[in-house]
Amino acid sequence: MWVSINYPKGVLFRKKSSEESTTAAPVDEPTHEASAKKGRPTPTRRQAEARRNRPWCPADRKEARRQAKEKRDERFRREQEAMTTGDERYMPPQHRGPIRRFIRDYLDARWSICEFMMPVMLVFIALSLAFSFIAPAQQTNGQLPVVMMVMFIFFYGALLLCIIEGVIVWQILKRRIRERFPDKVIPRGSWFYAFSRMLMARRWRSPAPQVGRGEFPKGSKKQKD
Repeated sequence: MWVSINYPKGVLFRKKSSEESTTAAPVDEPTHEASAKKGRPTPTRRQAEARRNRPWCPADRKEARRQAKEKRDERFRREQEAMTTGDERYMPPQHRGPIRRFIRDYLDARWSICEFMMPVMLVFIALSLAFSFIAPAQQTNGQLPVVMMVMFIFFYGALLLCIIEGVIVWQILKRRIRERFPDKVIPRGSWFYAFSRMLMARRWRSPAPQVGRGEFPKGSKKQKD
């Protein structure tokens, strides 16, 4: 038995419209990662304007100066303590680094002629002032006492020996540094850093010596076979 079904005209073979044939473009939903990067709400317009209009100078300048002074004092206190204890974290930049520490330890472990130059200079200045008051007539006539001439010869002779010692010690120290730190470059001004430390008496040196006499740092002497 056949049953006939009458479909409306054009239903079976109806042509799809262009709107239905085109598929909707996928909509990118905001991912959790993108939202996590922000991590804070967007500031309102009033908040942004208040941030832009915030004054550069603090409201209480006296309090700001007091806080800045406290920070400077604290930084200075830590630097002075580090110069005594040898803690390089708080030392000035010119004293940091393994090479600068090697230079200090090497010079502090040895005796030097240069370290006696500062006391000699002070004695020389004191005696010069004393003779200038004791014998002004001889100085006016160009006749210096024999003692002053001996002092001048001794002083300039010691200064010449100090310069010679500084050159020799720096050449030895530079070779020891290259042997101890073959992959590092010697910082500029290290020769002046070493020579100025040699000129200073041991108890007046800054940073304070961290080694005793004869306690040379590792790699400062050639190893015996």
